[in-house]
Amino acid sequence: MQTKEEVTKELTGAGVEQEIAELIGDEFMLAELTAGLDKLLDSEEVEEGCAEDIIRMAGREEEGEIKFGDIELKVNESAIPKRIKDELKKKLRAIRTELNNKKLDAILNGVAEKYNKSKVVPREAVGIVAAQSIGEPGTQMTLRTFHYAGVGAIYITLGLPRIIEVVDARKKPSTPAMKIKLTGEYARNRNKAEELAREIEKTYIRDIKSEIDVSRKDMSVWVSLREKELKRRHIEKEEVKEKIEGMDSDVHVEEAEDGKLRIQVPNKSYQELRKLEKEVNNLSVKGIEGIMRGIVRRENEGDGEYMLYTEGSALKKVRGIEGVDFSRTTTNNIAEIADVLGIEAARNAIIDEMMNTLEEQGLDVDVRHVTLIADAMTMEGEVKSIGRHGLAGGKVSVLSRAAFEVTVDNLLDAAMYGETDELKGVTENVIVGQPIKLGTGAIELVARGG
Repeated sequence: MQTKEEVTKELTGAGVEQEIAELIGDEFMLAELTAGLDKLLDSEEVEEGCAEDIIRMAGREEEGEIKFGDIELKVNESAIPKRIKDELKKKLRAIRTELNNKKLDAILNGVAEKYNKSKVVPREAVGIVAAQSIGEPGTQMTLRTFHYAGVGAIYITLGLPRIIEVVDARKKPSTPAMKIKLTGEYARNRNKAEELAREIEKTYIRDIKSEIDVSRKDMSVWVSLREKELKRRHIEKEEVKEKIEGMDSDVHVEEAEDGKLRIQVPNKSYQELRKLEKEVNNLSVKGIEGIMRGIVRRENEGDGEYMLYTEGSALKKVRGIEGVDFSRTTTNNIAEIADVLGIEAARNAIIDEMMNTLEEQGLDVDVRHVTLIADAMTMEGEVKSIGRHGLAGGKVSVLSRAAFEVTVDNLLDAAMYGETDELKGVTENVIVGQPIKLGTGAIELVARGG
């Protein structure tokens, strides 16, 4: 009888993972195995990949198609990063029945070769290459492009202006917008989606009134509301009255026979009532601050789920609202993403926004160049712009800062504080006329005499 340690050693030697081997070793002796693959799978206690490992270890491997264990073993042995291994395993499992050992080896060798070719050569000037790779296609981009998010005509800035917004780390984009995914009935029922859109859409008195004026006769402010608009936005007159009365304890509102609202405030002059009229006109009735408009669209015409496009962005405030799938909701406001979801989410948003903008213009830029820029902008835990107020202005090199912008100020400040330039970067070495410390310039060869 073999001991547990002997069984475990034999299993791992045959390519079975250590954890699985230990589990098998508890209740299984190699000499006792008489079952075939089908019988092991019928027991419903052994997974397919484990069953194949057991059969191979016992020396009764079935010929023909590649097994799950073969994929696991061979991919794990290849010299590629874990993330690529995981993705490769998933894709190989999907086409397992079409593979044999020769094809599997060819695929793994091809992936390893492409991975090695894609790696950066040591001392490559990746920053300059990234800048050129985005800057050159940028010259082909349109200067002003808008995207219509459906028939409701929600404008979104694209093209070169959008790229500039992203790299400048603007706190608020020129056309903030959100794409809100919905859950359950809201995603399937258009009426429920429309109801949610009206609920989050910011509504002011000016949006639902037909007329507002001050009457000298009775020294009151009169407001006429549009019944059709009230119904469309799911607002009751009582809600409007409560909002107006909530402005001040002295404000009293009553509804006249013709449906108009009469706003009375005792002991107010005509000029004060005119001021009150403006305040009432700009009074918020319902909705989320920052979301000007919301329109409902179907993701895929015919059978897709309903979703909301909004003009304006308020990511933090839509969180927790019934019907909103926050995990799939996105905004084009990167500063807001950093504030609500953190710096890693902001980094991913920078990459997505830049890649989507470039692809929309039909430009093919390798994602690694964009990723490098996103990493540089977010590496210190906050989103920094690429400019004199961000990355360029924060460089250690005096000459590099001076070469970028405000040359005289940078040189004077450096002289006043006695700063030293180590001449380690590209710009400063070009300025002083010596080889840069990258590429072939990174190698120092000394010829010995004799």
